[in-house]
Amino acid sequence: MVAASAAGEGTAIAEHRPRVLMRALAAALIAIGSGAARAAEPPAAPSAPAEPPVVALWPAGAPGSEAKKDLPETPVGGNIAGVHNPSLTVFLPEAAHATGAGVVVLPGGGHRFLVVEKEGYTVARWLAAHGIAAFVLKYRLAREPGSTYRVEVESLQDVQRALRLVRSRAFAVIRERAADLHVDPARVGVMGFSAGGELASLAAMHFDAGKPGSADPIERQSARPAFQALIYPAASASITPAKDSPPAFLAAGVDDRPDIAEGVARAYLAFRAAGVPVELHVYAGVGHGFALRPGPANGWSARFADWLAERKAP
Repeated sequence: MVAASAAGEGTAIAEHRPRVLMRALAAALIAIGSGAARAAEPPAAPSAPAEPPVVALWPAGAPGSEAKKDLPETPVGGNIAGVHNPSLTVFLPEAAHATGAGVVVLPGGGHRFLVVEKEGYTVARWLAAHGIAAFVLKYRLAREPGSTYRVEVESLQDVQRALRLVRSRAFAVIRERAADLHVDPARVGVMGFSAGGELASLAAMHFDAGKPGSADPIERQSARPAFQALIYPAASASITPAKDSPPAFLAAGVDDRPDIAEGVARAYLAFRAAGVPVELHVYAGVGHGFALRPGPANGWSARFADWLAERKAP
């Protein structure tokens, strides 16, 4: 019985083994087929980078423009006009590489429109990639058709408010995507291009230390730029530094119109005479509006980053 039982068991095992092998082979083929199907599927598309946060300078609308704050901006080619609710678009560096410096970037456009991509967002991305927080300002435009704004009043007020806002603790409350700004309030300055350079120089000549009695905590912050970077600035002849003016970085092209190409040279001498730290770069074979365009002047941004790294907080 034992022997017969063993023989019968062996026969059962022998008959069972092919069925086991067949099931294993079928499972393997199914697994291979599933893998092939997965391999054939297109890879998931990378997620789009998050849009940079946009923060209004005044939540209820800019002074005197409250009734217009919801009007849409006007596209002008790749630029914009019709700014009635001034704002900052925020570009922050990676926390591990943040230098602590912050720049309010003022695009040009002759006060008729804003060259927001070339002289705003592109520059801001470059600054953020090099550890410098950048805040592109859309300011009210004084010379577009039908404008009631003035360069020395509303436009300048927007720049001053932007400087106060970046320095303010309230900014940390209303921003949307950054865990930490990593910006030292004592190292917040301005960078302006063309008409934006005119505004940047005005902000560096007309500032206050804050309004201590204001009910608005943002207005209690200083509006003095820690530094000024004037890139082919318009109205260069009107730059009149005083001994307490912020340090200046100047850049222009030799082939720009004379009031700028020669004006920045005169401004350089005026800063020197006032005892204000200043650095000047004038590039041969370059005209107006070079921004970060490849060419003879494309090194100015690296020179600016070096210059800023050497600046000590006042």
